[in-house]
Amino acid sequence: MATQAAAHGVTLDAVLVPCSGGGLTSGIALALSEASPTTRVIAVEPEGFDGARLSLESGERTVAPADRNSIADSLMAPAPGIIPFAILKACRAGGVAVADEALARAVGFAARHLKLVVEPGGAAGLAALLSGAYDLSAVARSAKAGAHGQAIAIVLSGGNIDPEMLIRCLDGWV
Repeated sequence: MATQAAAHGVTLDAVLVPCSGGGLTSGIALALSEASPTTRVIAVEPEGFDGARLSLESGERTVAPADRNSIADSLMAPAPGIIPFAILKACRAGGVAVADEALARAVGFAARHLKLVVEPGGAAGLAALLSGAYDLSAVARSAKAGAHGQAIAIVLSGGNIDPEMLIRCLDGWV
């Protein structure tokens, strides 16, 4: 990501990454800590399964309530793993939680506008951006004075969605 952005003369301000136990998110954070040290990695989780967000805010591993199911069944770990959390903390990652409705809208958006079939968990970063769960103004405040825009990368992963769920997401999530 950092290499592709740099090839276009862009430095990434943030990367939104789907997060469950934290392996993918911490791997990206670790890689970017070397390749693009000013890029902030944001773990995106479903509401109620936002253990990484809670852990990063408190500074210690914390278990989310996980008291219901989510359409993002690939992201239903209630807490980050020990090693992924240590990496995320060391890399100063952040976290946000998104509602199932936002996940469904993101799946529909990806299919309609990006021509990509993505499972709800894999669309978490897109859901955070589209729903406003990720606060773009926070990036703008931390950007260099005079910056005209922000470069946000979104990791879209996983196409393991059953046809009925895809139809529900395309129909506007009832």
